[in-house]
Amino acid sequence: MAGAITHDRPPTAEGRQGGPLIVTEDVDLLDDLLRLCAAAGARPEVHHGIPERRGSWEAAPLVLVGDDAASRVRGAARRRGVVLVGRDQDDSGVWRRAVEIGADHVLVLPDGEQWLVDRIADVAEGVGRPALTVGVLGGRGGAGASTLACALALTSAREGNRTLLVDADPLGGGLDVLLGGEAAEGLRWPAFAASRGRVGGGALEESLPELHALRVLSWDRSDSVTIPPQAVRAVLAAARRRGGAVVVDLPRRIDGGVAEILAQLDVGLLVVPADLRSIAAAGRVASAVGMVLRDLRIVVRGPYAPGLDDREVARLLDLPLVGELPAERFPLDGGPPPGSAAKGPLARFCAAFWERVPVEGGGV
Repeated sequence: MAGAITHDRPPTAEGRQGGPLIVTEDVDLLDDLLRLCAAAGARPEVHHGIPERRGSWEAAPLVLVGDDAASRVRGAARRRGVVLVGRDQDDSGVWRRAVEIGADHVLVLPDGEQWLVDRIADVAEGVGRPALTVGVLGGRGGAGASTLACALALTSAREGNRTLLVDADPLGGGLDVLLGGEAAEGLRWPAFAASRGRVGGGALEESLPELHALRVLSWDRSDSVTIPPQAVRAVLAAARRRGGAVVVDLPRRIDGGVAEILAQLDVGLLVVPADLRSIAAAGRVASAVGMVLRDLRIVVRGPYAPGLDDREVARLLDLPLVGELPAERFPLDGGPPPGSAAKGPLARFCAAFWERVPVEGGGV
């Protein structure tokens, strides 16, 4: 069993990853956690309480707190990546203790062992900050979310960042088609439907089609295949471990797989056409997405209905405004994809966005 509570991102030691920090005096629990660390290829640091060495608590990529030690870490600095680990499935008080110590996950063994091995392996493999992950979705159908997602990814790649574009909408027609690469060699989503546990970041990147200097995870032309939420989680986590930028084109409906993606996003961009019906529809989308994603911003697309401008749309939706999506003509079938003209208005808009939200840990 595992549950999540969200918190702000903590300071991270640049370019440094290691094993998790374990805090417990429960000998049996410690044996289990050491066994799981060994299975994940990580060497942990073990303490009975908050480490005396300055910065150890803050710098650890993952902190595993035994339920027996919750009271001893209650005064520690709040940070992300704290997991409260216990054994009693029926202990309702574990959630209260998790909130008291600022944990963002509660894990009960043995049911959560595979999840924990995967999480430990993730931090052990990492060599720097995870990719800046941006999700794009439309306030209504045809809003232009796929256009913006492609343009953002192309602009990031053009600036020299390792970039992955993820098509999370199986009914959207395929971003590889929009990029002119439907026949490119490489794996598509159905190949990952059976993924369980941890997916290697390097292997994922090398297996995907490379189009316009970026990697693309899209859909093939076969019948629709359902991708289980655990497979979505594993694939996106692998993509983020490689650093750089990950751009995800999201559908407007929120199912288990989309919720897994939203939980890993740093920023969400909601594309909203500037008319009252679209604003009403976008409000419903924002309400659903906001239950999982805390940083949701809007991009307004003209033309504007009477009495509206981009700031008024942002005010009506009560969301931060990124700006107005520029109009740019591009061929729907063949020809350069959206954002490929470096000096075009759409590419300039995307470049300005990346300057405000810089890609850390990127590069090829």
